[in-house]
Amino acid sequence: MWAVFKKELKTYFLSPIGYIGVGIFMIMYSIFFYLTTIAYGSLFMGEIYYATARYGLLIMIPLLTMRLFSEERKTGTEQLLLTSPRSVTSIVLGKFFAALAVILITLVLSIIFPIIISFFGKINIPTLIVTMLGFILVAMAAISIGMLASSITENQIIAAIITIVVLVAPWFLVDISTIFSSIDLMDKFMKFPSGLISVSDTICLISITIMCILITIVLMKRKKAVK
Repeated sequence: MWAVFKKELKTYFLSPIGYIGVGIFMIMYSIFFYLTTIAYGSLFMGEIYYATARYGLLIMIPLLTMRLFSEERKTGTEQLLLTSPRSVTSIVLGKFFAALAVILITLVLSIIFPIIISFFGKINIPTLIVTMLGFILVAMAAISIGMLASSITENQIIAAIITIVVLVAPWFLVDISTIFSSIDLMDKFMKFPSGLISVSDTICLISITIMCILITIVLMKRKKAVK
């Protein structure tokens, strides 16, 4: 897993993808920092992370995940990957954690905004930590969805579209039936910016992540068996 993780992380930053992704995220943070904090003289940081998660992840997750398996299949390197001594599980997890690492880098960089605010007032550190925890959980679930989408098609654009549709659809379908709220990642994130850790929401986000990773592993194992 470690070898795959290093390879994928290096790939992100040896190409424009990693820099574009981090740049987009920091622009999003900056815009919402101004709109939700500076413009209103607020010390509350929750809205920044909620808005960035809602709109920033919608752009960054497809960007990070659309190539994870689609590119391997299109270029023909998937066969080499699947016939390597590494297990399918380690390959999937290595790719997952590499994408998550890019998100964590942006999250670390975002600490500059609470630092700026701290010069004007006291930041609620526990609430900020809980908010970041929720952000990570949502990002993990979104990455697993994007990775699963990438594993079922060799077209990166289609993988990105599938990811966006799955992330956005629950926002509108919840008006039709409340059952769709169970797959609405942002609905599961809502309590975290207030400093509240919801056990049910946490379990739901982790469950979505694990389920999508397991399905991806099963699909890749089937492809390996065919090879």
